[in-house]
Amino acid sequence: MNGDKEVASTQAPRSLAERQAHARKRLETGFQMWLATGGDGHGAHLIPVAFVWNGSALYTATFAKSRTVSNIKGHPHARVALGDTADVVMIDSSASLVDVPDIDAGIAERYAQVSTDPRTSPEGMFVYLRLLPKRIQVWNGFHEFAGRTVMRDGRWLDGPVD
Repeated sequence: MNGDKEVASTQAPRSLAERQAHARKRLETGFQMWLATGGDGHGAHLIPVAFVWNGSALYTATFAKSRTVSNIKGHPHARVALGDTADVVMIDSSASLVDVPDIDAGIAERYAQVSTDPRTSPEGMFVYLRLLPKRIQVWNGFHEFAGRTVMRDGRWLDGPVD
């Protein structure tokens, strides 16, 4: 086993405030995520996508005729992972679709800086997804598994719940 991973597993867990700050920093400075959706008869569907954060929601875009969009239409929720398995921010969210002409101009401009700009593609090819966090969990090893929930029901916690 890698020595760095062994050291990480013996560290003291971060406080709730430290984990919340870590989640906020990842949301504010990151631009890539794993997005998982599910649909009737299709099972789980996982894609890597770019994102932007506006302080309350994640925005991404994908093909309007994709399995992801089909899944969101049938089951308007998604799971997002930021980081890697050794240091993850896991977000359960409600999901909705936003047509390209209806997206906030500031969101569209910021998204165009990290990925393909859906506004420059043929009409109807892309759709934006708005993901509103309902639960956020943060951990960087088994030692942080307890206390990993930092947001519940869309509200940042002010005390541990796990």
